[in-house]
Amino acid sequence: MQQEFFAKDEAAMEQFGAELLRAMQHQGVVNLVGDLGMGKTTLSRGVIRAAGHQGTVKSPTYTLVEPYEQGSGTIYHFDLYRLMDPEELEYMGIRDYFTDSSLCLIEWPDKGEGLLPKADLEILLDLSGEGRSIRWKAKTQKGKAAADSLSQQLDNQALN
Repeated sequence: MQQEFFAKDEAAMEQFGAELLRAMQHQGVVNLVGDLGMGKTTLSRGVIRAAGHQGTVKSPTYTLVEPYEQGSGTIYHFDLYRLMDPEELEYMGIRDYFTDSSLCLIEWPDKGEGLLPKADLEILLDLSGEGRSIRWKAKTQKGKAAADSLSQQLDNQALN
């Protein structure tokens, strides 16, 4: 089963996000890792729109977190790029976001090291020609199930 996906454009990145939502079953912790401009927010938009959100999805660079309440639970989109000290997360009540009924997408997770829970899945985004290479690694048992499901979903799409 594949553990890598090539996203040729924004639409493919958003489609991957939709597949990620299904694989994670609308809950868990996903770290999004990649340099500036690699598509972390675009991928997050795909997840959030697939959950049913109709409005704008922007990077929460200045607010650090943006909640999206959907019927299946809440998706929290974090962007920790501007975080100066992980202790700032304590002041915003970071532990309250990580529940059994939430899906947390975390851009720049290294900035919150030591205070963030272990990710179930880590998504690595890199430049690849005109598009993006997306690779994923399971970090927990839940993450392994999601990684296997994601690989299977994408393999099935490739066959159709």
